[in-house]
Amino acid sequence: MKFPRLPLTLLMTGLLGLAGCSTHQPVALYQLDSGQPGQPTQASGMAVVVGPVSVADYLQRETFLQRQPDGSLSAAIDGRWAGSLSSDIDQLLVRQLAWRLDSQRVVLAPAGTGFAPDAQVLLSITRLDSGAKQPAILDAQWRVLDRRGQVRDNRIVHLEQPHAGSESAQVQAQGQLLQKLAEQLSTALKPLANQPAVAEVPVKKPAAPAQVKKDPEKSRIPMAAPIRTDMEIYRF
Repeated sequence: MKFPRLPLTLLMTGLLGLAGCSTHQPVALYQLDSGQPGQPTQASGMAVVVGPVSVADYLQRETFLQRQPDGSLSAAIDGRWAGSLSSDIDQLLVRQLAWRLDSQRVVLAPAGTGFAPDAQVLLSITRLDSGAKQPAILDAQWRVLDRRGQVRDNRIVHLEQPHAGSESAQVQAQGQLLQKLAEQLSTALKPLANQPAVAEVPVKKPAAPAQVKKDPEKSRIPMAAPIRTDMEIYRF
């Protein structure tokens, strides 16, 4: 039995096609851009605790999501986050705040034992995404607490950043949004740097029970009373 002979060019084309199918396309890994924050110089600057920082559930994944014109989300084919997006957000905010406050005493929650913060930032990020034809959008809410744990500022923010359309441009735009958020937070934190010290509350001593003035006890010996009688005395 004889097999038909195939041209050499056809055989080579088939082999190259099979080789191309077995080769995976490289996947781009992205990290948020924290800008160019300077190094804080004050070792004894303002003490700030950042967090807890909560991030929306749909962002808790390595997949780089793309927002579509109809509002839906789809996974990028050739791109994903290099690690945890939540960790990137935490580190970006800490570096930005430390630079803007010029303090090396900016830490993530929970703070270590003995760390007495001047302020604390509670942050919730409900949206951080973009698309090839959609701007980068950040929706968040934050509260700033003072030394006594009292709320000193509370704000709901919506920020947008345009971009060129590529995935790398989208990641850069999302990082710029977080930098703008850090700028707002630093503005709210700076007035709390010169707070008065928390005064010690004096311990109140329990009040002594009120003494009830008692009347002097009456003598229990009955007093003699004159005895009256209806008897008459007759003299003869």
